[in-house]
Amino acid sequence: MGEARSGRTDNQLSGSSRDTVQAGAISGGIHFHHGPAPDNPAGITPRQLPRDVPGFVNRTEELRRLHTILTSGTDDTDDSVVVAVCVIAGTAGAGKTSLALRWAHQVRNEFPDGQLYVNLRGYDPGEPVTAQDALHRFLTALGVPAAGVPSETDSAAALFRSLLADRRVLVVLDNAASVAQVRPLLPGHAGCLVIVTSRGRLSGLAVRDGAHRLTLGTLPEAEAVALLRAVTSGYRAEDDAEKLVALARLCARLPLALRIAAERAASHPHMQLDELIADLRDESALWEALSTGDEQDAEAVRSVFSWSYRALPPDAARLFRLLGLHPGPEFGIGAVAALAGISVRRARHLLDVLVGAHLLEQTAPDRFEFHDLLRAYATDQSRLEETPESRAAAMRRVLDWYLHTADSAQSWIAPAREHVALDPADEAVDPLNFSHYDQAVDWSEREQANLVAAVRAAEKAGLDRYTWQLSAVFWSAQAPSAPVTDWLATGELGLRAAQRLGDRRAAAGLLESLGFAHRRLNHLTEALRSHHEALAMRRELGDVRGEAAALNALGLILLRTRRLGDAEDHFARAISLFRDLGVEHWEAVALANLAEAYVQAGRLTEAADQLDRALAIHQDAGNKRSAGNVLRIQSAVHLERGELCEAFRAANDALDIALELRDHVLEGYWLLCLGAAQRAQGQLAEALTSYQRSAVIHRRLGDRSREALALQGVGETYQRLDRHDEAADFHRRAVAVHEVLGDTWHHAVALDSLASSLRSEDAVQANRCWEDVLRLLSDYRDARAVTMRERIESLLDR
Repeated sequence: MGEARSGRTDNQLSGSSRDTVQAGAISGGIHFHHGPAPDNPAGITPRQLPRDVPGFVNRTEELRRLHTILTSGTDDTDDSVVVAVCVIAGTAGAGKTSLALRWAHQVRNEFPDGQLYVNLRGYDPGEPVTAQDALHRFLTALGVPAAGVPSETDSAAALFRSLLADRRVLVVLDNAASVAQVRPLLPGHAGCLVIVTSRGRLSGLAVRDGAHRLTLGTLPEAEAVALLRAVTSGYRAEDDAEKLVALARLCARLPLALRIAAERAASHPHMQLDELIADLRDESALWEALSTGDEQDAEAVRSVFSWSYRALPPDAARLFRLLGLHPGPEFGIGAVAALAGISVRRARHLLDVLVGAHLLEQTAPDRFEFHDLLRAYATDQSRLEETPESRAAAMRRVLDWYLHTADSAQSWIAPAREHVALDPADEAVDPLNFSHYDQAVDWSEREQANLVAAVRAAEKAGLDRYTWQLSAVFWSAQAPSAPVTDWLATGELGLRAAQRLGDRRAAAGLLESLGFAHRRLNHLTEALRSHHEALAMRRELGDVRGEAAALNALGLILLRTRRLGDAEDHFARAISLFRDLGVEHWEAVALANLAEAYVQAGRLTEAADQLDRALAIHQDAGNKRSAGNVLRIQSAVHLERGELCEAFRAANDALDIALELRDHVLEGYWLLCLGAAQRAQGQLAEALTSYQRSAVIHRRLGDRSREALALQGVGETYQRLDRHDEAADFHRRAVAVHEVLGDTWHHAVALDSLASSLRSEDAVQANRCWEDVLRLLSDYRDARAVTMRERIESLLDR
């Protein structure tokens, strides 16, 4: 419904083509009455398991026990999974993830429909991965367009269960902290297997979900020695078994500590094991106790960490402890270089040293992360060995890197939006620059969690200027696939930071962005309040361009709530201001929005005049997204004038632009116009397909209002086919949604359609519906509402 702002380029969203959407109808929970849907519409089989642990030589008894629970064993022909959830619990560093991955790789062929994996980071010092974040990753891996993942956790979980119904998928949920973090990620049937690792017992999964639990203790002595031998094999002469036993005991027979100790021994092949053991015995703990649940184990782990850390070269040790300050859960090499104030080449070398010492894990080319215990240790070492000034400088450098790199990404992702005026980056920081749109979007998608964490870290450090600037730039540099809910909390942090600084211009910009975010989530009251506050601030500041933008934004909210006269007034004032400023692009955007209001009011000639001018401006400037929006509105004008071929052509051209932009929000909305044009031309099967695709996309987007519009379109098409019962069914569903949403206008329109479908079979009920329509329309005075009232009154008088 109208356009807020332009600026996205041709390669905006990843996702489907026209031909792949229909198949998602069943999995999305929307059932139409033609054509079967395949089980896997996108043809995607995810293979997300991280690599198997090299040198895994232990946990033979635990693996045997896990294998026994995989199948029933009661019927030689039955290979169905009996236990759908298995929890591997145990103390920190016990090797839960290693065991889970080893077993997962051994049984993955039992799950031909794929494997899903997520590290929930339940025990990291930073923020854990939420169930919504994990569902977003899983659903996109299963072929759901990223922009089509529902924003509400319950809806996303329902879609996840639907997609996995009758499929055999292995799901690994690593490092879970609570049952609440896990439960939305559970499939709905026992054909799938979920492996959960956690330091906690997660008893609720056993009680409610029938989970099997395996508690992992320390390694048996023989297996601990075998692990030490496996890591040091080929690097040292065979060490004495008794000395290896002593080393294993010093490591509390915990796999994480054993691997670090063995790597230290392997890197000093000519040093006697006695000397290494003596060093380890002498090492003192320099940090507070970890919550491992066993103080003796904690002391052993701390000693091994400290022993290995102090063996590092000074530059590598400094980088290790500074990495404990990084705000996000994983990091790329550019952020690492900025954090330490060194070159990328030097950073790469030092990272290799840390990976080689098993103090850091490389997860992808130039991507790294800590084990949660090691991250906590690194953070503590930074507090002990770095001055407050050094830590603050490192934090500012890494925030500079994210801020300026995101600003560079904005130039591709949202080029029409004004950039935040940034101070120069620290001279030791080398932000990324991007050579094309996809490169910028890839970076933004990869760094989404880190950008959220950077805003929070800046706020926690009291760096208000960084907080609001990161939040503002993050809004404009978001990847199209990013859920708007991720930004909303950071937007609030940024607004409060700007208010603390007394920076009203920054606060107004963030209020505007918050208004758009709320509108996308159908939080119209919050959106209206944000835009009103932004408008007041813009006027106080004498910011005429900002005032025009706020008026246009308010007009969109008024248009959605069908306050057409007020919307027209806001758009007209925005147009006048943009024209006076010579800002032709935004003048054309507001012109199209004004035309939309005229169409809603039935003032077609006035709408057509505005649209012709807006389209010419956008086409001359190459603004495809904005041009497509104009074409959508033109299609509606042509349709009402009976110009059916022109209506179809405009709607089809608009949809082509949406597909070219890979923008599923636009695709779903503009399909409604195409469906209407097809229905008017008598292309009823094609219209059903368009409405079906629109309904599926909007269900995935979580936009219930537009989903209901698509369902209503299906009902009207069935009415044309004289399939009145099916038409009435879809109209009832549309009525119910609009009533719940409090959308009076669309509620009335859907009831009118329902009455038409009922009239031949149940005239009494049809009349009741029309009486309700008249009641709902009583406050509307525009021409379209008046015409509808007069038509219904004449029907009731017969």
